[in-house]
Amino acid sequence: MRETSVSGLSWRPLVLFASFVMHFVLGLSGDSNTGVKAESNTSSNRRGAKVILILVGFVAVAMFSFFLYKLWQKKKRDEQYARLLKLFEEDDELEVELGLRD
Repeated sequence: MRETSVSGLSWRPLVLFASFVMHFVLGLSGDSNTGVKAESNTSSNRRGAKVILILVGFVAVAMFSFFLYKLWQKKKRDEQYARLLKLFEEDDELEVELGLRD
């Protein structure tokens, strides 16, 4: 049975995705028009920063939820394995009481 560990996850795709998102969101708020006021540019940058923070927050919550789910799965699997071992362990006291062993 192959176990998957939470620490074995690859962070490279996530970092790559985050860098693309930051590049394109910040790139969309750049100076494409020369007649744009400085105030609208700063408000656009603030809006872009808010969007990035919200996205990072959603990703963090999703990753934390995934980690907790994997931790819960491991705990349930360990409990089931303990039950299975308890089911098949030999009970010496019961055999002595029944007279099967001395």
